[in-house]
Amino acid sequence: MTTQIYPHHHPDDDLLVAYAAGELDEAWSLLIATHTALCPACRARVDAAEAMGAALIDDVAPNELPEMADDALERALEYAGVQDPVPAVRTLQAAGAAPVLPQPLRDYAGGDVGSLEWRRLGSSAYHIPLVTKRGAPTARLLKIPAESAVPEHGHNGLELTMVLAGSFVDDGVRFARGDVETADVDVEHQPVAEADADCICLAVTDAPLRFRGPVARLMQPFISI
Repeated sequence: MTTQIYPHHHPDDDLLVAYAAGELDEAWSLLIATHTALCPACRARVDAAEAMGAALIDDVAPNELPEMADDALERALEYAGVQDPVPAVRTLQAAGAAPVLPQPLRDYAGGDVGSLEWRRLGSSAYHIPLVTKRGAPTARLLKIPAESAVPEHGHNGLELTMVLAGSFVDDGVRFARGDVETADVDVEHQPVAEADADCICLAVTDAPLRFRGPVARLMQPFISI
């Protein structure tokens, strides 16, 4: 029997609301679309936000629209009568039951992971750039071999990393398929892939990373990360 693993770690609500409103850049939209393909809870929250927006447009005069606050998505869920469908049982998906890359990510990558040509990223990782417009957030696939670590780095902006296969551990927290890790300017870290499999991720950043190691810093201008 094919079963599904559901994410434990999700994007912030403000990104879900912005995605529902069509206000995100291409790279962020790609990550949210990929996450909601694997996460029923966030997909329901996006659907509720879209329903709320449509209802406001249809039923409320412009000068009566409520201000969007920190609890905007909770208000949308309440308005639509939707409860987060958090599954009671979280079990592993059977091997080979589905592609590693959900749509629309497979379209961006040009196929599933087995058919892709990976580029070396330093001494212990590989990547495939997907969205690389100058001055805009970037998106890339990352492959971290089992038991390997990415170079230690900080951030000049926001970085979201979504696991597609395998898993990694960062500061004692485990991230597996569908999970999204959020890192900002206050975070310096070095995620490590777990031993059972290579870890494949979708990573989106809106500013260059701050690498601590000299080799990574020398390579940074050539890999645009």
